[in-house]
Order: sequence, then C-alpha cells, then structure tokens
Amino acid sequence: MTLPYRVTILTLTVLLGNSAIAQTAPANSKANARGAWEYALTVDGYIVPDEDGYVSPTLAADRGWLHVEGRFNYEDLRTGSLWFGYNFSAGSKLVFSVTPMIGGIFGRTNGIAPGCKASLSYKKLDLSVSNEYVFDTGRKASNFYYSWPELSYSPLDWLHVGLVAQRTKAYHTSVDTQRGFLVGLTHKKLEITAYIFNLGWTTPTAVLEANVSF
Repeated sequence: MTLPYRVTILTLTVLLGNSAIAQTAPANSKANARGAWEYALTVDGYIVPDEDGYVSPTLAADRGWLHVEGRFNYEDLRTGSLWFGYNFSAGSKLVFSVTPMIGGIFGRTNGIAPGCKASLSYKKLDLSVSNEYVFDTGRKASNFYYSWPELSYSPLDWLHVGLVAQRTKAYHTSVDTQRGFLVGLTHKKLEITAYIFNLGWTTPTAVLEANVSF
C-alpha cells in the first residue's frame, strides 16, 4: 500500500472515528470556548520559474469543534475547494492539534479529497503538516497526493525561521517533492512569511505568504 493511500485511510478513520474521543480534547481557544467565530485569511503569491506567477487565497473559519475552509488555486490552477473539518487538541506545554477534513474540489480539477492538518508545538518549536489526497472524479489517473510539512523555530517573538517541503499539482518543476527554507515576521495578528524552494537543486521557486486572523 502506497503512502498516499495510507494517509487517506488514516484520515478517513479519524473522520469516522468515535466523536466522544474528540470531544474530550476541544480546540484550545477561549473565543471558541465562548462559541465565537474565529477567522483567518491567508494569501500566497507564487513566483515559479518559466511559468506565470499566481495568487492562492485561503479563508478559514472556526467555531468550537467546527472548521470550514475555502481555497482557490490550491489543488490546481483555476480550481476552488470547500472543506469541513473537526478541531481538537491536547496538551499544555507540548501541544498537539489536529483537524481531519473532507473537501470538494471544483474547476479545472473536480473531485473529492480527505485531508488533515496537524501540528505539534513545544516552547519555540513548531512542527506542522497539511496534506490531502485528491480523488479526481473525471479521470482516475489524475488522482494525486498534496502535502506541505513545515518545521519552524522562533528565536524572537516576532521572528520565525525553519525548513519546509511541498508536493503540489498547481505547478511543475523538475523536483517532485520540493524542499526549502522559510523566514517569517509577526506583528500582532499579521504574519508575513517568505519561502524559497529548490535552491541548490534547480531554479528556485519563491512564495510570499501573508496571514491575518480576526
């Protein structure tokens, strides 16, 4: 069994698992505990070698256990997706958070995708991953696995640096799994992060990300 299918099966297991377990570890948020909505807008600008650059916006909303997310130019160019997920977390010093999700894909690519966001944080270290497996309803040969793992360290409250990798269908390079590094700045609820992929392997791809929560 290949890795993408293992990830898919694991994600579906979590999605369909005992909801009582998830309810014992709700999302660690005072606002969520009061039943208020929390929003986050993320905009990624891609500069890709030998291809046109593009922008990929993502809007996420959370209320208690419920996670809703809309994306564009994420799974593929000129393609949107809508996601529903279940938030839960555990721990105080060592914090583990996970949101298993299910999404519908529409546009140039059409399909359905189980996915998962997860993070593990300890003091100034943060390890996170966002992944999914897209089942293309138009053509089985177009099924694909997407992932974005990231490891970051915050030497200062306003600065974080780290390593990142990406596997995507939205654009193509000679490297299937792209590897790189990141540098980010934070000011109140705004976070700006620059990513450089493939430096030393091929012509680099640059990504500039802006994230604001409200």
